[in-house]
Amino acid sequence: MKVYGLLGFPLSVSFSKKYFTDKFSKPLFESYTYENFDIQSIDEFTQILDQNKNLKGLNVTIPYKESVQPFLNKISKKAHQIGAVNVIKISKKGTLKGYNSDWYGFKKSIEPLLLPHHKKALILGTGGAAKAVAFALNQLNILSTFVSRTPEQNSIDYTKINETTFDNFQIIINCTPLGTHPNTDECPNIPFEFISKKHLVYDLIYNPEKTEFLKR
Repeated sequence: MKVYGLLGFPLSVSFSKKYFTDKFSKPLFESYTYENFDIQSIDEFTQILDQNKNLKGLNVTIPYKESVQPFLNKISKKAHQIGAVNVIKISKKGTLKGYNSDWYGFKKSIEPLLLPHHKKALILGTGGAAKAVAFALNQLNILSTFVSRTPEQNSIDYTKINETTFDNFQIIINCTPLGTHPNTDECPNIPFEFISKKHLVYDLIYNPEKTEFLKR
């Protein structure tokens, strides 16, 4: 039996297990299984590896896309540049290599929506997903700035966002978990009244399909 799975916490809102279980139900994948590894601390990761010798690969989600990196033997060039990993391949010898596919998926999904005036983006959040989004935007020659509750280099505070901000940034991307099921009434605290038809608004959350952020 070949075991694959999802590493994160909490995993109750993730669709990955159902998606891959359905995929693995086909005859071609009859010896494959997909499990949730719902751990409260990244320090439990080594225990997962010890207890699952048939583990061949993992998806990684919130909040471990960054903190899982020290546990890996190798990291792909792009994942290293991004600073986050969301896919881990485990070799026959037990070597762990981290990759990032988030940036590619995001780039492919937003690219058809871009118009000539979409030149700069506000990225709400600074986690692993936000870093992948910034990398993808750079590939598309779009400048980006992070928005954080605790401003650091290349980021601004939510309280600094005003009408002028929305004049300068034509793309707004939510990379925070705010609004994820079951807390569907939550969303980032930004002045939505300044968003116009010229803006492109994107939410990484897929559960629910239409978040409070997108509704507003």
